[in-house]
Amino acid sequence: MSTLEVAGGILILLVCLVTIVICLSQDQKSQDSMTAALTGASSDSFYGKNEGRTKEAILNKITRTLAIILFVAVLAVNIIPIFTDK
Repeated sequence: MSTLEVAGGILILLVCLVTIVICLSQDQKSQDSMTAALTGASSDSFYGKNEGRTKEAILNKITRTLAIILFVAVLAVNIIPIFTDK
């Protein structure tokens, strides 16, 4: 294993652990408005009024960013050794 693979593995492990902690700290969404979702009814959301500055919106953005970082890191760890073996 090269140093790059070890560093990538450590990065993947850390991103996974942080993602798990952040996902567990998010509030659960209630399913009280399932009829509204089926009928197409909409209501003003708190997220829309405050432009994503709530704790929940910030955690969603962090989760999305960590998922992208994880995806790129996994691809890099698997693709880079193919080109360095030549």
